[in-house]
Amino acid sequence: MPAAASIEEVDRLSAEFADLPVEAILKEDLLRQGIAFSDEALRASAEAKPKSYFIFSFDRRPIEDMELGESSRAPEEIALSGGPRSLRRTIVSVRIAPDSPYVVDRKDGRLVLTASGDVLAEVGLQETPSYYRRTLANGKPITEMAPTIEWGYLVYLTVYRKCQYFGFKEECQFCDINENFRQQKRAGRPYNTVKEVDEILEALAIIDEEDVERRSQAYTITGGSIVEHLRGHDEAGFYARYAKAIEGRFPGRWISKLVVQALPRESLLVFRDAGVRIYHPNYEVWDRRLFSIICPGKERYIGRDEWMRRIVDAADVFGPSRVIPNFVAGVEMALPHGFATVKEALASTGEGLEFFMSKGITPRFTTWCPEPLSVLGRSQGPAPLEYHVGLLRLWRDTLARHRLPAPPGYGLPGAGKAIFSVSAFLDAVPESTPVASL
Repeated sequence: MPAAASIEEVDRLSAEFADLPVEAILKEDLLRQGIAFSDEALRASAEAKPKSYFIFSFDRRPIEDMELGESSRAPEEIALSGGPRSLRRTIVSVRIAPDSPYVVDRKDGRLVLTASGDVLAEVGLQETPSYYRRTLANGKPITEMAPTIEWGYLVYLTVYRKCQYFGFKEECQFCDINENFRQQKRAGRPYNTVKEVDEILEALAIIDEEDVERRSQAYTITGGSIVEHLRGHDEAGFYARYAKAIEGRFPGRWISKLVVQALPRESLLVFRDAGVRIYHPNYEVWDRRLFSIICPGKERYIGRDEWMRRIVDAADVFGPSRVIPNFVAGVEMALPHGFATVKEALASTGEGLEFFMSKGITPRFTTWCPEPLSVLGRSQGPAPLEYHVGLLRLWRDTLARHRLPAPPGYGLPGAGKAIFSVSAFLDAVPESTPVASL
């Protein structure tokens, strides 16, 4: 599957899909292909909020193969604006790809996004927040314990840095969580397999103290799947401890979100009683055949049909709009088992969107980045840009047909307003789209 695309392809699809913002189309191409940085651009990024590697690598090349040391010098996200296409402010997660056709460079004293040397947009960087310079009493840095993404909106708490499906050839084939942990340790980052509850509370206390403008508005508790037990807890018991402690210490300070497996009702009640308001039981890929191939551990321990039933059942516990399963957009076309055509892939994904949205549940998606430390990312590039653009329209139109609001906990929708940085689904909907209430 070729990765090749160009700004000409972005413009072609922008003309073909004239009802979609060009910002959303370009953003999808940047996310699927990644971004390169010149050495001058990396030097200019020195004071910007750094890339934290909050759970996966989200890079197109391993750290050890980066000649400019991009992993420690690149920013977490960039904000695009202006340029010949008059882009509205667009927040994009940085996925490092030294051979990308898109390069952040420094020209005439300013940072710009370029393609083939032509300037596409101005590049803005987020200043490093003051709490990023703080450490816990034990010396652990905030950047590891509680980094923020989405331009500071979301505190990302990966409290378990590994997944128990790894080691048994049962990991999701697009995932590199365990391999990323290992490469970060080799690179000297102060990663810990498990973050203690008290450490999370101390980190959040620092953020709460210094984030006087209240830019951080939500937190996500997540980590790898727990097949049996971890430190004496099953998956529900392990992750619920963090939510209960946070909500007990900081009641209502942040929107509470939890990303774990699709668990039975009794576990969901544990989460709800602990203070979780939004539940993300990610289903990864809709197609029944592909689910069993791409998510072998989830197929074996829970099963695809039971997984989907549990997502629907969760709506009775949290409310439909607060059950927001993620899927990995583009993995439907991954070789050797994926769909051969964009039309087939979109038809399958659309079936899943229709299934959930007809029940008031709104899935969201992360744009697939073929990470070379994952099984599927070792030998292929991303899905065609045409697939991603078609998905933007499909998601938007399915949402509108069912008269659903945008999901809560992601900030505002609309080009120029959206801050969700790992896909453009919120950039692609009208800014007049209401957001579901909590």
